[in-house]
Amino acid sequence: MQLSERREYMPTTHAEILDLTAQQDVRFVSLWFTDITGIVKSVLLPIDQLEDALTNGVHFDGSSVEGAARVAESDMLLIPDPSTYTLLPWCEAEQKTARLISSVYTTDGEPFIGDPRHALVRVLRDAEALGYSFQTGMELEFFLFQTDSQGQPLIRVGQDHAGYFDNADESAQRVRRHMVSTLTAMGIEVDSTHSEIGQGQHEIDFQYNHALVSADHILTARVALKTIARQHNLFCTFMPRPLNDMPGSGMHTHQSLHDCRTGANRFVDTGRDYNLSDVARYFLAGQLAHARAMCAILAPLVNSYKRLGTSFEAPVYVTWAHVNRSALIRVPSVRPGRESHTRLEIRCPDPTANPYLAKAVMLATGLDGIRQRLPLPEPLEETLLNHNKGRLRQVSILPTSLGEALEAMMNDDVVLNALGPYISDRYLAAKREEVDSYNRQVTAWELERYLTRF
Repeated sequence: MQLSERREYMPTTHAEILDLTAQQDVRFVSLWFTDITGIVKSVLLPIDQLEDALTNGVHFDGSSVEGAARVAESDMLLIPDPSTYTLLPWCEAEQKTARLISSVYTTDGEPFIGDPRHALVRVLRDAEALGYSFQTGMELEFFLFQTDSQGQPLIRVGQDHAGYFDNADESAQRVRRHMVSTLTAMGIEVDSTHSEIGQGQHEIDFQYNHALVSADHILTARVALKTIARQHNLFCTFMPRPLNDMPGSGMHTHQSLHDCRTGANRFVDTGRDYNLSDVARYFLAGQLAHARAMCAILAPLVNSYKRLGTSFEAPVYVTWAHVNRSALIRVPSVRPGRESHTRLEIRCPDPTANPYLAKAVMLATGLDGIRQRLPLPEPLEETLLNHNKGRLRQVSILPTSLGEALEAMMNDDVVLNALGPYISDRYLAAKREEVDSYNRQVTAWELERYLTRF
């Protein structure tokens, strides 16, 4: 994962958007937004409605959106962000469609406190008040499965049999090339892509960018990759652990703080171990201190906890390290002369996390460490583990279930404040219902193990 030069989230004027749609002969515009769980929602407009949408927003009923509003508060506005304009490359020429990511506002023109994108913007402004710009880059993992005649996934039949970094067969390479070229056409810069450990498992690494841009890119990529997979009669899933005999899929996130004025990486001090400045150490200590509570956002599904601690390279211990890949946060190596690329890699997020809420809590907890100047514990490398088992017994572990993660989140004011009371209350309620629903299920494993035995 390489740091690219600093990128600003620069808006485009309404006039430029209207001129561009005319030049490109756009027929429709799709306005995307998310509910609190990160599911993409959309409103499709004929092109002749775009100017009014840019000027006045688009009314919609928020009462039907997960966690958005009570019925009495259902009238909402979608305000498109012009800087997110892109064509949807998979649409036919006669139905050419552009996409704009939108933020949710009240009819009074105020940002809606239940909008995940606004939650991230609010924490980014907190960072800017301290002089920091938050930069991130993600490694997005996913599975591709073959499909039956109805397009349903055959989950025991991976798209290919390649292993970690194997030179996959041409059909797999063709799909990945199509995915990367589609993302590139949509303005999303990719560092690289390769086969992962599981059969039919892949990874795409995204270039570093401003955190809001990165979140928009993940939102876009999840839709784009599923769409391209369908065009190849494949099924793409970001489910954290779809198969119990295969590794899970994560979304390792690289992160650093940069000076708002100069763009300099504030995590760098070449005179310290691992090149980590005091700012980086405080930030890292803050994330460790709130790691268990963050898990409810970064690993948001019941299934997420069948990846954490059991899947290859999925963390268990709330520790940091340089080479130990079982640590929650790792300081990746940088070559001499490239110390400006110093960063922290947090390894518990998975691809189902709402990217806006995930980055909001990652940043807020790191900033809490800076504000409080939290002390950083010693790293826990594998060599130390081999000689000091007692140290391991003193280390906190990540939650082993979504229910446990929700309890930790409920008792962590920093994480709750990052989301705001509106989102946090509704997120907790939605996820508790998910846990309760799961606990009521009678699984095939239970039937096989117990039905004839008792």
